[in-house]
Amino acid sequence: MELTKKIDLIKFSKITLLILLGSLLLTISAKVKIPFYPVPMTMQTFVVMFMGIAFGWKIGVATISLYLFEGIIGLPVFAGTPEKGLGLSYFIGPTFGYLVGFQIAAFLAGYLNFETNFLKIFIKLILCVSTIYILGMLWLGTLIGWDKPIFEFGAKPFLLAELFKLLILTLIAKKIILLRNFI
Repeated sequence: MELTKKIDLIKFSKITLLILLGSLLLTISAKVKIPFYPVPMTMQTFVVMFMGIAFGWKIGVATISLYLFEGIIGLPVFAGTPEKGLGLSYFIGPTFGYLVGFQIAAFLAGYLNFETNFLKIFIKLILCVSTIYILGMLWLGTLIGWDKPIFEFGAKPFLLAELFKLLILTLIAKKIILLRNFI
């Protein structure tokens, strides 16, 4: 009985540490901008899907939830904070749909089987990242008006960078899954 409690405490500690470190990694990925054409690229979508694949859907979604909670309460974790605002007012701004999409992408990345061939992995990753952009553009269109070129504002500038990140994830996905063995 004592051994069971000790093992449960160790597992709980590992999971808590993973969630905290994942939130920190996501914050760093939001702040570091990589020069890319036509717009600078952050590594947020890469980290979201990486965490889903590496941690599984439960821990991945918990990590994204902590990250979003930190931003909602006013910690400067999102890209563009504190320069463009903080807290709930920033959260429900133009990036709201993308931020909510992070949770669905992490869920899918953690839930789907990535132990297949590279083409199937790539297609599954496209599905994961598409949820971020679809929700992002839906919210953006609702916020700024559907008469505006929503795709050109909310997705087109990022497609080349996303392709690059998806190719990297596709190549390393089978190795990332092995991290789940340590949880």
